[in-house]
Amino acid sequence: MPRDGGPARLRLQQAALDLYAERGFDQVTTAEIAARAGVTERTFYRHFADKREVLFDGEKPLRDALAAGVADAPEGLAPLPTVLWTLRTVVVPVLEGNRAFSEPRHRVIAATPALRERDQAKQAVLTEALATALRDRGASESTASLAANVGMAAFGHATIAWLDHPDRSLDELIREAFEDLHTLTVPLAAVDDLV
Repeated sequence: MPRDGGPARLRLQQAALDLYAERGFDQVTTAEIAARAGVTERTFYRHFADKREVLFDGEKPLRDALAAGVADAPEGLAPLPTVLWTLRTVVVPVLEGNRAFSEPRHRVIAATPALRERDQAKQAVLTEALATALRDRGASESTASLAANVGMAAFGHATIAWLDHPDRSLDELIREAFEDLHTLTVPLAAVDDLV
């Protein structure tokens, strides 16, 4: 069995997830994760800075993929539809292909305050990557920020629904979430007549 590289990294991630699910994040050490994965603790630290990061692997590649997705979106799309297109073409296939890891990961994060905080930080980084890419595409500072934040909120809503309903596709649920956004905002013009 190889002691480093991709296979070791994947074994470490799965071992950590299994241990966190069994005993809770706070009760697990990096040495225990390494032992369960069949590697040394030194190998663990070659791959991950700490035991939180084992669940947040791939943040930089995902950030880069989101930026590239926005840049590659069809010409003429407004900022929010650009976010939807990017999420559906870049993120959805990755999550749907990795559902066996995503579901228990979500449960472990939801049960652990330190991991929820780290997840929020990751979401902020990804949201800012989307906003920057939208600005690079010509959106104003305000519009880019709002579209990225609203789009990521809708995506988070859809992801929770997907984890709760294994019979539904994430792509279908994210499309519905963005349709709900449209429904929520259309009637707002009528408020002007009431103010």
